Amino acid sequence: MCGIVGVVSNAPVNQLLYDALLLLQHRGQDAAGIVTQQERKFFMHKAKGMVRDVFRTRNMRSLPGNCGLGQVRYPTAGNAFSEEEAQPFYVNAPFGIVLVHNGNLTNAHALKAELFSADHRHINTESDSEVLLNVLAHEIGETTRGMPLTPNDLFEAVRKVHRRVRGSYAVIALIAGHGVLAFRDPFGIRPLCMGVADGTVMLASESVAMEGTNHKFDRNIQPGEAVFIDLQGQVHAQQCADHPVLNPCIFEFVYLARPDSVMDNISVYQARLNLGESLAKRVISTVPPNEIDVVIPIPESSRPSAAQLAQLLGLPYREGFVKNRYVGRTFIMPGQSVRKKSVRQKLNVIASEFKGRNVLLVDDSIVRGTTSKEIVQMARDAGANKVYMASAAPPVRYPNVYGIDMPTSSELVAHNRTVEQIREIIGCDALIYQDVDGMKKAIGSLNANIKDFDASCFDGIYVTGDITLDDIERLNANRVQGDETLEDNSRLALPNHED
Repeated sequence: MCGIVGVVSNAPVNQLLYDALLLLQHRGQDAAGIVTQQERKFFMHKAKGMVRDVFRTRNMRSLPGNCGLGQVRYPTAGNAFSEEEAQPFYVNAPFGIVLVHNGNLTNAHALKAELFSADHRHINTESDSEVLLNVLAHEIGETTRGMPLTPNDLFEAVRKVHRRVRGSYAVIALIAGHGVLAFRDPFGIRPLCMGVADGTVMLASESVAMEGTNHKFDRNIQPGEAVFIDLQGQVHAQQCADHPVLNPCIFEFVYLARPDSVMDNISVYQARLNLGESLAKRVISTVPPNEIDVVIPIPESSRPSAAQLAQLLGLPYREGFVKNRYVGRTFIMPGQSVRKKSVRQKLNVIASEFKGRNVLLVDDSIVRGTTSKEIVQMARDAGANKVYMASAAPPVRYPNVYGIDMPTSSELVAHNRTVEQIREIIGCDALIYQDVDGMKKAIGSLNANIKDFDASCFDGIYVTGDITLDDIERLNANRVQGDETLEDNSRLALPNHED
């Protein structure tokens, strides 16, 4: 999962890209990067860290130009500690292209071999985003064959990319001297939308990036669609997939996206309210409401669901945990040992809300179970009489291969376990899960045009239809490396401008 943004404007865009990345920071906290273009020359700065730490005044001054791209990275493949695997990625031919990508290619290994043997292109990192950039560059080169570039050439190149590439991908690319190209995979797994302001067109992962920078949301980029914005700000668009269908990742609505975003015409906040309403029915069938004294959310994504559940059950809703906002999200931090250590660093209990009470804790989802187990113990240590746990999402039983960092089955607490076995591991007195159909109905009711979702981590059905056990094992082998001692030998890239 990453956050991406692209802008074409009639004024300098460095500050605008920075502001948009701050609004997308929740989508990736490992690294950040911005590239701009002035007079056919690219200016780039990227590094590990949060947006506010990566970009200083001197960096911003070295990013001139009226169009550019930005990305915040949450690594799912390659080396988490390599700054050169931070995006954007750059290739000098044809024309000069820089690219940012949100998603995960499931056939990157085969494509990398093809690029070497057939396309004669070199890949210098383990990132699937560099593979995607080179596939796009090759297809643009094959389509133009030395002739001037047109929007139709780009659409034909994207059409060929769709036929070669598998997996999830929302892409924004800047082509030197021409403009910004964006496209979305034929299943629309990862989000991408467009907004406008006076003299500016913006593309971003979430609508909140537009609203927070005074842009008016225009529309979503459709599955398989490509959009090209030339340097004059004119928008060209064309459907480039043979059989596009909208199957967005349901985990975006459950957890990943900001609640104030609207994605594929669904309010993320309303989706979470609906999940709480559906979950309330499940709670009633497991624990009588008169045996629950208080409903407490586990910050922060679960708050809308917990509030709606409490209202429907006629129970008090209280804040029982205070979050330290200056510690990274547990789910996003590489390395299980770091994850275990960080729970009590980022959450502290308000003991008066627990002492002598039967508490119902509500979380958005339970993935590895390590955080949930620690939180249940914290509630008991604070004096809770009984601790019930409810998850607004169903059990996460299967690997995710489309860009969420939970691909290894052995890491999933629900994999090959019953709810009772999971309850025993977590240590709560009762465990209530959402069911898959209820989740899909709760969110799908908000957009009748969505016939199904990618819910593969819950139901094991991979919407691209090409995932085998061998694929999952290979993707696990290429999973993001969490060893900070690994030597970074990937220095072949467009250098930061001040280097």
